[in-house]
Amino acid sequence: MPNTAATILVFDSGLGGLTVFREIAAARPDARFVYVADDAGFPYGNMPEEALITRILHVIGKAIDQHAPDLVVVACNTASTLALTELRARFKVPFVGTVPAIKPACAQSATKRIAVLGTQATVGREYTRALIREFAAGCDVALVGSPRLASFAEAELAGEPVADAAIAAEIAGCFVEASGRRTDMVVLACTHYPLLLERFRAVAPWPVAWLDPAPAIARRVADLMRNVPAAAAPPSPRIVFTSGRAPSPTLVRALAKYGF
Repeated sequence: MPNTAATILVFDSGLGGLTVFREIAAARPDARFVYVADDAGFPYGNMPEEALITRILHVIGKAIDQHAPDLVVVACNTASTLALTELRARFKVPFVGTVPAIKPACAQSATKRIAVLGTQATVGREYTRALIREFAAGCDVALVGSPRLASFAEAELAGEPVADAAIAAEIAGCFVEASGRRTDMVVLACTHYPLLLERFRAVAPWPVAWLDPAPAIARRVADLMRNVPAAAAPPSPRIVFTSGRAPSPTLVRALAKYGF
């Protein structure tokens, strides 16, 4: 086996991409991982689209220059739906994006009533509506944009739990009961949201399946890198915050659970 590990760069606006990183690291434990958290720009939903595209291209471009990855995972729905096409046009490295899992949700739904839970930017984007037009025929889709859940997930990682009532209010729109049919699938269209999955289950008015895209992303990465040999001794993963901040002791303990 070669001594040099393949490098996989994982990018997100914050720490939500850890849910994707965890699955990819399990699929390719031999790789060298660099996780870039653009916390200086978080949350992305507050930024105009053109400014956000410029920022994403700049931050990812700088990371590519610094770390020379073999593959980049854009573990952020907002960044993927907005900038993935331009990223692929500008850089030669392969990209794997994160987009709302509407197709599998509709295929798996028994009631044909699903919800897409994402940031306001993601659920409001034409990209998401195009996925609905293409893959959701015969399925009722509720688009639920949350302005707060991503920040809640970051707070929980930092050891600052959020009240049940606050979380329940953000997901309430997902639960629709009409014409004798209840929502039975909720698409998690923000990589931060699986960090709150147990909280969601605890406050949900009835059981649903929560569709996390991370396993599918990991399978795609593994497929694209199937011809890249495994390394003998990959280094420990590295995390980079664009703000340059040093994580708090609580966050350090949380990151340690992911191998950082």
